[in-house]
Amino acid sequence: MEFKLENPPINLGADISVKSFQMIENELKNYKKTTQFSNQELQIISRLIHTTSCFDEVLDNIYFSKDAIEKTKSLLLKKAKIIVDVNMIKVGLSKFYLNKYENEVICYINEPFTYEMAEKNQTTRSYAAVVEAIKRHKDSPLILACGNAPTFIYAAIRTLIEEKIDLNNVALLLFPVGFVNVIESKEYGKKFSEHFGVSSIIMQGRFGSSTMSVATLHALYKLIKDYDGDEKYNGK
Repeated sequence: MEFKLENPPINLGADISVKSFQMIENELKNYKKTTQFSNQELQIISRLIHTTSCFDEVLDNIYFSKDAIEKTKSLLLKKAKIIVDVNMIKVGLSKFYLNKYENEVICYINEPFTYEMAEKNQTTRSYAAVVEAIKRHKDSPLILACGNAPTFIYAAIRTLIEEKIDLNNVALLLFPVGFVNVIESKEYGKKFSEHFGVSSIIMQGRFGSSTMSVATLHALYKLIKDYDGDEKYNGK
């Protein structure tokens, strides 16, 4: 049997991205649930679908607290520190956006003091890392982005309360994925968000990932960029 070499039908990254979002927009018209979301929420949903190709999972599980998008955008514009549970999120975030809006990404997961604290207190490194990150940057606006470790959520909430952080300057992006305590941790994060009025975007259930945390932040940055009228940015 003869094998014939082929070229991709679309060969430019920007063109692929535009085509992908056009396909997502068209397919979303088949889902009645889209009527439950605002236009800005649908922009984030579209990017999460773009990252995962999962329509039902995203639409059925995404949670936005009241005014979550506007509040989180305002924190980014105030040079919020972005505290993350894994370096995968840090590596995935666009340097273009981080530099433009002066948002520093904090991840202490591999720091020697994190290993020491985790061993001493018998916790995961994710737990120890976020405790230290919040304590060191408690005077800055904070966005806490979790894509992997449920223990990050418990540590973040405890530290925010014990350190008496101004929760008006905090937003949660909670996307851990897996089986052990994943569902429960996100329910806990939602309960905290609703009780204290903390801005949050949460992927409920087992579904999630670090890449979804990245996609959400990029969607938020794009919403800011589109609003402030800057040049179009053809990046993820």
